[in-house]
Amino acid sequence: MYSADIIERYNKVTLASVADACNLIVGHWTYMSCDVKNQINDARFAGPAKTVVEGLVDGTNPPSLAIDAIDSAEDGDVLVIGFVGDAKDCALLGGMMAAGAKVNGMAGVVLDGAVRDVPEIRRDYQLPVYARSVSPGSTVGRYGTLDSNVPVTCGGVLVSPGDMIVAGTDGVVVVPKAYVEQVLEEAESIDVREAEQTKVILKSGSLQQGLNLHNRI
Repeated sequence: MYSADIIERYNKVTLASVADACNLIVGHWTYMSCDVKNQINDARFAGPAKTVVEGLVDGTNPPSLAIDAIDSAEDGDVLVIGFVGDAKDCALLGGMMAAGAKVNGMAGVVLDGAVRDVPEIRRDYQLPVYARSVSPGSTVGRYGTLDSNVPVTCGGVLVSPGDMIVAGTDGVVVVPKAYVEQVLEEAESIDVREAEQTKVILKSGSLQQGLNLHNRI
């Protein structure tokens, strides 16, 4: 969906600058709640969102729409699973789903709930999984997938299919697809300006002199 160049540049620019650029260009903050963090490793990724929403359903169906989303994924897609309700203590993804995501070339996963089988995912797949928590509990028999390829809420942020997900040690930022190129250019510009400010700070020994260069902190 996005060129390799766009993905590469998003993976190089600082996540903080992406967040700031979204606030400037989109008009509001688009980063997820700070409890959505990488539970597996320190890996960073950027890629288009492939969305699924889970919640309470009748019966004990498996998460079929999430399974379909993984099996139909294209290289570099990011699986984003939103949840209707509170799934902090319920794993929306485990080892087998992680294996499917890895073999289908997904860049990573972002969950509005928990992940389980963490040792297995770390050992065998190294798939970046950003989640609210870790829990041994499964959705099977309790919750099911309600819809896919629709806007979902994850980490308190609306995510539409195709939005750019940028995730790293600082957290997860959602870049609406209509603003992907504008936000990237602004984020890169912020990085350049902050690098210039840092040089002034280190040379002068004054934080204020560095801040005065671009009037930014």
